[in-house]
Amino acid sequence: MSNEEFKLVECPRDAMQGLHDFIPTQLKSEYLNLLLQVGFHTLDFGSFVSPRAIPQMADTAEVLANLDLGNTTTKLLAIVANLRGVEDAVKHQEIDYLGFPFSISETFQQRNTNSSIAESLNTVEEMLLLCDQNNKKAVVYLSMGFGNPYGDEWNYEIIEKWADILVSKGVAILSLSDTVGVSTPEKISSILPKMIDKFNKTEIGVHLHSAPNQRFEKIEAAYNSGVKRIDSALKGFGGCPMAADDLTGNIATEDVIAYLNSRGENLEINMDKWKEAVVLSEKIFG
Repeated sequence: MSNEEFKLVECPRDAMQGLHDFIPTQLKSEYLNLLLQVGFHTLDFGSFVSPRAIPQMADTAEVLANLDLGNTTTKLLAIVANLRGVEDAVKHQEIDYLGFPFSISETFQQRNTNSSIAESLNTVEEMLLLCDQNNKKAVVYLSMGFGNPYGDEWNYEIIEKWADILVSKGVAILSLSDTVGVSTPEKISSILPKMIDKFNKTEIGVHLHSAPNQRFEKIEAAYNSGVKRIDSALKGFGGCPMAADDLTGNIATEDVIAYLNSRGENLEINMDKWKEAVVLSEKIFG
């Protein structure tokens, strides 16, 4: 397995977005600037969404202006949920990726983006066009990809159907997303190899949520499935405020780093900067 291919995506946006108390812009920026020094492939740093929906991310443009991008190779990803968000995000040349949560659960698509799956497909098409015109790449998350708590139908065929449609529209990066922690090593091991095999020209990643005691087995299942792109958040903070009240956290980045190191992956992570970020995170997450 070649080392340089592995893409670690650190997700402070996902970690912070559900926090009740507003994190001062300066503190957010300081935290992100430290994470930019660690050596991740991508930083999911903020979102251009309605401040009524996610008040914590209302200052994303301001935070972006405070980021020191002069001495980092880390790329920036911002989440968008509708066309207005896409239009706002593409104005910023510092942003490399736009991420869109495309739920394969109709109930969650309505809850999360206030639109149907069909309407969201139109948004993705517009996003792809605007990304092309503005030198950005689109990342589409197959949200509720491992099942959903609403009783909406879920099976592998549904995942594949929507992946097929999205790839045919021109999506080059798909990330299978858990959102509520219903993924299991068995589901990961059965779904991901089939996805990677079928969509072999598409970058397939995972964005998993997990209870702490299940993290390692999920990371291992994803790695053994051949995934080369993993989303995680420092200490496993966060979860989706649109999905559940009792948040199941993200996969913890330190667990991903430890696991990948144990498998001989050369991650080129600056552990000194990482430790500084861990210390500073206590000011944000308590």
